Amino acid sequence: MQSGLANDIGPIQIMMQETTKLETAPSDPGYRICAKTIMDTSDRLISFDSNGVSNHYYDYFEQEKSHVLRGVEGEDRLKEMANRISRHGAGRKYDCILGLSGGVDSTYLCLLAKQLGLRPLVVHFDNGWNSELAVNNIENTVRRLGFDLYTYVCDWMEFRELQRSYFAANVVDIEVLTDHAFMATLYRQSLKHRIKYVLGGMNCVTEAILPSDWIFNKNDLTNIRGIQSRFGERSFSALRSYPSMGPERRLYIQRALGIEVLSPLNWVDYRYDQVKEQIKEELGWRDYGGKHYESVFTRFYQGYILPNKFKFDKRRAHLSTLICSGQMTRDEALASITQPGYDEVFLRQDLAFVLKKLGFTISQFEQYLVAPRVEHSAYGVSRGLHERYAWLYWLWRKTKRLVQR
Repeated sequence: MQSGLANDIGPIQIMMQETTKLETAPSDPGYRICAKTIMDTSDRLISFDSNGVSNHYYDYFEQEKSHVLRGVEGEDRLKEMANRISRHGAGRKYDCILGLSGGVDSTYLCLLAKQLGLRPLVVHFDNGWNSELAVNNIENTVRRLGFDLYTYVCDWMEFRELQRSYFAANVVDIEVLTDHAFMATLYRQSLKHRIKYVLGGMNCVTEAILPSDWIFNKNDLTNIRGIQSRFGERSFSALRSYPSMGPERRLYIQRALGIEVLSPLNWVDYRYDQVKEQIKEELGWRDYGGKHYESVFTRFYQGYILPNKFKFDKRRAHLSTLICSGQMTRDEALASITQPGYDEVFLRQDLAFVLKKLGFTISQFEQYLVAPRVEHSAYGVSRGLHERYAWLYWLWRKTKRLVQR
């Protein structure tokens, strides 16, 4: 897909495929769907047991067993965490740090931090795609809770170039760019303010199921560099406003500060619908209509690009997780997945906006939709530190054995 700005993309004539609809009799004879969840063979790596139950069902309960604490046990863990953070942060301006996108999870995490008496520095990464509603939700949250907000604004033309490179690469996880930069921004502020405790909005009961076939390693800077080197107009090093972090730098910060990443949403009774009502009432939060739809690009990427180009609907993973956590029945999830993920009028507006903002014509975008998927690994992947510095690791092991003799 070559460079070329479209000053006026004109009327949208692109196809409105219903690839997100669950067919009752799929034409693919190899099609299968899990007997317990609604995960299906749109995940190319899915497996089933003799009863037709997928690996995702069993994986969910393994994660829940390892990470989720309920009732008194969860309350005790939260109190212990809050006391530990408060003691360590005594005399400091901030005792912890967290990222706020304006979505449900991060917004509720802010509210929980306030309830626990913590003093977080709230960090936001602005990649140029925030909806006006997201901006309002973020402002309302920090204002009502009395928290300080640090927002890092990436140069739009630089971020735009990176995204265009990812489109040209035909890789599945375009959101790597935002997720990587968000975490890099968070770690940089942790180092600047000497903050040890990072609170994450990750939680098993709404997010545990997510096929590895649908995403890529967010920390892999080698892959980001490789894609930009192959398709970008400038070298990655010339994009100075984009916050990135290689494994050595990440390890240095983790060890220098003794970083601990905590997931307190796993220790509360996290009921998705109830949480949304609570943050609406207490923080004036307004709904986006979909998980992670606080970003215009994420909404378009998940709602249109993924089902039309990559042939899977990410809602399946979210709904399947809610089934496993007892927040939805399988029949309810099947009914939900048959509904379009986008209102058609709203989709056409977003499509026109996204293409114009990225500088793509309709023709270019149609060519992108039919181009075959290319795996991220085609552009280089990071090796572990042990692999990259094998001789140092060998020398350390040898020295250690000699000292122990």
